[in-house]
Amino acid sequence: MMHIDENLVLRAAHRSEASAIAGMSRLQIEHGLNWRWTNTRVRQKIDAPDTMVLVASIDGEIEGFAIMKFGDTDAHLFLLAVDSKTRRRGISRALVHWLEKSCETAGLASIRLEVRAANLRAITFYEQLGYARSGEITDYYDGREAAVVMTRSLNQIHPA
Repeated sequence: MMHIDENLVLRAAHRSEASAIAGMSRLQIEHGLNWRWTNTRVRQKIDAPDTMVLVASIDGEIEGFAIMKFGDTDAHLFLLAVDSKTRRRGISRALVHWLEKSCETAGLASIRLEVRAANLRAITFYEQLGYARSGEITDYYDGREAAVVMTRSLNQIHPA
C-alpha cells in the first residue's frame, strides 16, 4: 500500500524554481544524456500559456514535478520526476491524476508521452495507470536511445 504524505501540495511552479526542476530532470530523467531541460527551457515552459509545470512539494521542498503541454485535442506529458528519496509514496500518481483531471476539464481526448525504452519501471508505472504502448521511436534520445510512445484515452478515466 502506498502512503501519500498529508503535507503534499500540488501547485504551479514559480519561475524561481526552474533551476531546482531542471536539476531534478538532469539527475532523474536525463542521466547519461545531453542536458536539454535547462533552467532557461524550464522557465520558458513555466511562462508558456499552453503548458503546465506542476510541482509536488512537502513542507515547502520540491519532491517532484511534471511538465505537460495542452493542445486543442490532446496533451503531451513532456517530463515527470520524483526525487529518489520520496519515491513509492504516491507522488507520481498524484501528479498524473491532477494533470489528467485538468485535461478532462479542458475537454481533451488523450494524453501521450515518451519514455526511455530501457526504463521498464516507468513503463510499468504508466501501464498500471492505463496508458498503452502505441509505438516506438528509434534513436529518440540523443540519437542513441529508443523511446516507447504511450497514450491514454481520457474517456472515463475518473468517472464522477
